Amino acid sequence: MKTDELIRLLSEDAPVRMRYRRALAAAIVFGAVAAVSLLLSTYGLRPDLADQIETLRVAFKIGASLLAAVLACRLVLRIGRPGLSVRGAALSLLVPLGLLVLAVAAELVVLPQADWMPKLLGRNATFCLVLVPTLSFLPLVALLWAMRNGAPDNPGLAGAAAGIAAGAIGATVYALHCPDDSPLFVATWYPLAIAIVTIAGYGAGRRALRW
Repeated sequence: MKTDELIRLLSEDAPVRMRYRRALAAAIVFGAVAAVSLLLSTYGLRPDLADQIETLRVAFKIGASLLAAVLACRLVLRIGRPGLSVRGAALSLLVPLGLLVLAVAAELVVLPQADWMPKLLGRNATFCLVLVPTLSFLPLVALLWAMRNGAPDNPGLAGAAAGIAAGAIGATVYALHCPDDSPLFVATWYPLAIAIVTIAGYGAGRRALRW
């Protein structure tokens, strides 16, 4: 019997408290609600969100973050079940990155060169690197809990996938507060903040998801 087949059979026979898909759905809902609640109870939504969300930059910022979260959660779904290919789900994460590259290119064409660096640095770069991981903490914990109901082949990579998903959820929620709307800012600081959560997820996954 091949190793992959043995892992699949063991995961099917192992007693679990909840089916993986259901546990993951519960974790995503809990994590999103927890992140939104934390934002509302601390810094709140940006005051002009109702008006600004109709602008292309704000709608793109929120939409790109949300798309990354959805695609990353799809990766978590597949990576937590042994024997399933994750190549397509992993490559799909290039879609929001590609959209960011296009948005940055358009921004560079529209803005004078003197405005490039101020837009990239924005007003809240350091705050973004702190608040996004903070908002991502409970989503990451919830996703790791859900993945314990699965049987990931590689605990570290599974934890990293959970980190990407949690980071993208945190970034989406942060976007509802963030006053920096330039694609130059979003393409620089949002991925860096998500990378911090991804690294944390990798380390936590190596310990929490071993079986």
